[in-house]
Amino acid sequence: MKKTVSFAAAALALSVNAAFEMDKSVMADKYWEMWNDGVQAKIDADIEKFRKADGAFEVAAPDGAEVEVEQVTHDFFFGAHIFNFNQLGRKEWNDRYKELYGTLFNSATVAFYWRTLEPYPYAQRFEERYEDSEEYWNYEYERNPQAGAYKPNWRRPAPDPVISFLKTRRVRIHGHPLIWGNNAWHTPTWLWDDFCPESEKRALEAATGVKMPVRDVKQPICTKDMRNDPKERWWNEAWKAIYKQLSEEEIAALVPTFVKAQREFFEKRIREIGERYGSRVDSWDVVNESATDWANGKGAKNDLPVTKSHYGLMPANYAYNALVLARKYMKPDAWLNVNEYNMDAFPGQIADLERNGASFDVVGSQMHLFNPAESRRIAAGEFTKETLRKVSPEGIRKTMEEVAKASGGRPIHLSEITITAPDNSPKGQMVQAVIMRNCYRAWFAVEKMNGITWWNVVDNCGAPGEPSISGIFTRDMQPKAAYFAMDDLINREWKTKTTVKAEGGKVAFRGFRGRYRLTWKTADGKTESKMIHLK
Repeated sequence: MKKTVSFAAAALALSVNAAFEMDKSVMADKYWEMWNDGVQAKIDADIEKFRKADGAFEVAAPDGAEVEVEQVTHDFFFGAHIFNFNQLGRKEWNDRYKELYGTLFNSATVAFYWRTLEPYPYAQRFEERYEDSEEYWNYEYERNPQAGAYKPNWRRPAPDPVISFLKTRRVRIHGHPLIWGNNAWHTPTWLWDDFCPESEKRALEAATGVKMPVRDVKQPICTKDMRNDPKERWWNEAWKAIYKQLSEEEIAALVPTFVKAQREFFEKRIREIGERYGSRVDSWDVVNESATDWANGKGAKNDLPVTKSHYGLMPANYAYNALVLARKYMKPDAWLNVNEYNMDAFPGQIADLERNGASFDVVGSQMHLFNPAESRRIAAGEFTKETLRKVSPEGIRKTMEEVAKASGGRPIHLSEITITAPDNSPKGQMVQAVIMRNCYRAWFAVEKMNGITWWNVVDNCGAPGEPSISGIFTRDMQPKAAYFAMDDLINREWKTKTTVKAEGGKVAFRGFRGRYRLTWKTADGKTESKMIHLK
């Protein structure tokens, strides 16, 4: 039977009591042939098998008394990044955004991008400054709603106030990332500009004929389309040309001061973050998106002096060494993640890291459906090989099996999820919600999965070049169909609430893993309760 949702009502207010009603007619028959009743039943069976547990607990309740069983928290991590903390432009929007953490999301990814965390050498930006404040962003939004999006600290709030806020909400904290080669988003320009001597730059140019780009430390972190930014292309192309002419040993011999400084700054970064946040952050993306370098290189651990990274020159064995350093400087029980989007190379890389004795706890896998046209084609029942791998039940199963097989039994964290709407019409929003709901259910059913993290919560708040309508809220913080679909799964379908009878001072039940409140009445009519953890 066709179900519909009132989009007018959805736009009026954010309410955890508003149930999601799915309109299956927005998707073509070919889509539902993939996500048929048999597939859905298998997903339900796997969720029942892998996400639930049986438990028996002591209660001071008389025999036959009814005990209310109410799940309070999930062990499974339902997360989102919190990059737009206090940045949305109006207090009511910021308050609504922050309220999601602890009600919808029990995990938050906090920005630790090096380029904005240390904009100048030895000048850490851990504490809030005026340009991080709500007052500043409200002023910028009123002045020009689009201007703030291209400021260096857009989507990069100072970590201290964000982490303090999340602690008050009892939300799990995930740091992202420690080491990443990307020069547009992560590596500070001063590392090359200030710590590679001019004599070494000129020696490299003389040996290759390749003029190295000079990159201004004051340039914004991003342009409107960083993927086509001429300076970034120049930087990458320059190194590619050098790689063709020189070996790793020859490059290292020409720029020895830089090679040493780069390695030392990488360790300094991990050490200083560990000293300040190691006891406050629960898990880390220690190394981000390094599988392409692994596939193009000589393995996870080798004797070469540098890595010919596709990002630009990187330290030798940087992925492996980042894990070694993170284990040294982070708290012993912090989970160390290896995070990746290149699913072709990733299983091989994590197996190689494992063989070489790298210490890590979680494997992070991404899925980005960036193109609105791609979502439109999926709704129409038109699939490419890549979209089938991303959004079909069989493709999801095979990808997760490959990752799980290579991970050595480690948990899998779906660390970055983007599912954009074809458009923001009622139908387009419903298409996004349907794709999201089916994918979340399939991911939740994977045995080794321990968390799913949605990326951009609010429309038009992604990084430049990312889709503007991939949020579960509109830019003015009105909930979209995808919000209601997600809330329905997390706070209804996957939350146990039942009543059982006490027998012999105990109650037994089956439910989703997490913390529960048990409530009952004693023989004299008093209400008592206790908290328990169903593992």
